[in-house]
Amino acid sequence: MKLKITQSDGQVSSHAITPAIEVAFEKYVGGGFAKVLRDQEKQEHIYYLAWLCLKKTQTVKPFEDGFLDTIELVELDLDDPNG
Repeated sequence: MKLKITQSDGQVSSHAITPAIEVAFEKYVGGGFAKVLRDQEKQEHIYYLAWLCLKKTQTVKPFEDGFLDTIELVELDLDDPNG
């Protein structure tokens, strides 16, 4: 599984959802990774995953304080055979 993230400045990047990102996500949402994504289907969760991915490679604003203003589009690729 990968995320394709388009930032408001036009920068596009692709990120694998690593085990470390999955665990951080589970701590944030208080539930299992696949179950939460499947059962709750909240955009907040996709944007939080994008925040976790981007903060591994660059300095980003806090999720609750400005990060969402820096994002244009996040696409979840569940079928990526390499991710």
